[in-house]
Amino acid sequence: MTSSTVAGPLSKGRLTPGADAPAAPVRIERRVPGEAATAFVRHYWLPRWSLPGGASVREAVLEYPTANVVIEADTASLFRASRGLSGRTLTGDGWAFGAMLRPGVARQWVGASLRGAPPAIPLEALEPHAARTLTATVGAVRECLAHDDAEAAVAVIEAALRDLPIPDADARLVDAIVAAVESDRDLRRVEQLADRFGIGVRHLQRLVAGHIGFGPKWLIQRYRLQEAAAALREPEPPALARLAVELGYADQAHFNREFKAVIGVTPGAYAAESRRT
Repeated sequence: MTSSTVAGPLSKGRLTPGADAPAAPVRIERRVPGEAATAFVRHYWLPRWSLPGGASVREAVLEYPTANVVIEADTASLFRASRGLSGRTLTGDGWAFGAMLRPGVARQWVGASLRGAPPAIPLEALEPHAARTLTATVGAVRECLAHDDAEAAVAVIEAALRDLPIPDADARLVDAIVAAVESDRDLRRVEQLADRFGIGVRHLQRLVAGHIGFGPKWLIQRYRLQEAAAALREPEPPALARLAVELGYADQAHFNREFKAVIGVTPGAYAAESRRT
C-alpha cells in the first residue's frame, strides 16, 4: 500500500468535488468516541482508498480548527491545523487512522504553544507522558487496520487515553469558544467573541492561538468558509450575493476575495465544478 505527497490529514472538511459520492475512490468511515474518550476526541476518521496502477487522486481539505492524531503504515504524527487549504495526493491502496482532537487538547500533549509549532509533530516528540502513551498504541492500531478491524483500532486508542490527564481549564475554555463560533453565526467579530466569554481581546487571542496555532479572527473565517463551501456544493447553491450576506461579509466582492485566497478558486468556479462532478 502506498501514498505520496502527504501534506496533512485527510479528515472532515473535504472540499474535493464528488468526494462523498458512493463511487468515490476514497471512502471515510467516521466513529464517535466512547464516553471516556470524549474529553479528548471529537471523532475518529478512517479513510481507505484503492486506485488502479498509475492513477492518483488529490484530496483537498479545509480542516476543522483543531489538531489530528494520524497513524498510517509508516508514520504516526500529530498534525496541527493548517492556515489555509491542505491536501494530499493518494495512489495505490492504503488506509489511515485519524483522531480529530477537541480544540484544547493538542497544546497539553505538545507541551508548548501551538503558535510556532511545526505542521506535523511525530508522536515520539510530544510531551513525554503523551509520547509514551500514544506511541505504544501505534503497532496495535496498524495491526488492526491491516485486518480491516476499525472497531479494535478505536478500542486500542481509547484504552490508552484513559492513562492521560484530562484537559485543563484553559483547554476546556478553548473547546467552548470553538463550539460557540461553530454553532452561532452571529459571532462575526473577535470583540463579540471576547464579550461572550467575559475575557479581554488580547487574552482571547493568546488563548486561541496557543491552543490552535492561529487566532480568533482566523477561527471565525474558517467556519464561514466551511459553511460557504458546503452551501456551494448543494445541487441548487444559493445566489452568491445572498450567501455573502448570510455569512456576514460586507459585500460579495469581500466574500469572493476571501474564498479565493483560501480555497484557490472563486465561489462561482467552485460551485460550477461541484455541479460537473
